[in-house]
Amino acid sequence: MNYRLQNRIKGAGTALVTPFLEDGSVDFTSLEKIVNDNLSAGIDFFCVLGTTAETPTLSPDEQMTVREFVVKVTEGKVPLLLGFGGNDTASMIRKFADDTFEGYDAILVVTPYYNKPNQEGLYRHYRTLAEASPKPIILYNVPGRTGVNLLPDTVLRIAADCPKVIGIKEASGNIDQIRTLISSRPDGFAVISGDDPLTCDIMEAGGDGVISVASNARPAQISGIIHNPAQARSIDEALKSLYKLLFKEGNPVGIKGLLSLEGMCRNSVRLPLAEASQNLLNEMKNLL
Repeated sequence: MNYRLQNRIKGAGTALVTPFLEDGSVDFTSLEKIVNDNLSAGIDFFCVLGTTAETPTLSPDEQMTVREFVVKVTEGKVPLLLGFGGNDTASMIRKFADDTFEGYDAILVVTPYYNKPNQEGLYRHYRTLAEASPKPIILYNVPGRTGVNLLPDTVLRIAADCPKVIGIKEASGNIDQIRTLISSRPDGFAVISGDDPLTCDIMEAGGDGVISVASNARPAQISGIIHNPAQARSIDEALKSLYKLLFKEGNPVGIKGLLSLEGMCRNSVRLPLAEASQNLLNEMKNLL
């Protein structure tokens, strides 16, 4: 099977938040509202249970309920990508054996965090996972969160040896590194922006889309950046001030603050995160 030829995780994707009720439980009504708003605006796919979803603070039962809920709400209208990272290769393989990932097209696997493997360790980690995974894999490089940078030479080595690895979500913040990867990648290997402020640059370099935080609240604009090249720069310029506020107090703190101002969900996150400050909310109000 040519996994890369069949890859549908491209275009404008939303890294879904997990809304919470006042008692701290998952707010499925708001989650459904955000999903439907994105679908109406033309979002191409969703990333479920990624960083933006506060996945480490969700219990295993909550994680399963959220992923099943999104499958039910989307009704197969768009592809779904599931966050499934970890820093213990063996335990991830054991989880593969117990999970069919029903309803999901691929899984997003972040580089191991905390234990900081070198490039050889990263290569072996992904090669081992690719051999065991029941679904295609998209790599996720976000050194600002994990403490390790998945370098282009390692990505290309993984891509050459692991046909089930179909792309990468690149959030290194290093546009030169990303351009190098795009220019050297094998046919069909997707390079997807994981950083809203760099999406235009990555698309102009030949990238394949974005997994966006901002599109939770601005799906039409993010879709426009991806699908309307002639207007992409003007849309991006209009969003620059918003990007700064969204990430000023961290993610998903900022996007949940914005969504709360627009009546989409509560300004609520789980510890150890703290909700958007009143100062940030006031800055957002002034910008809006």
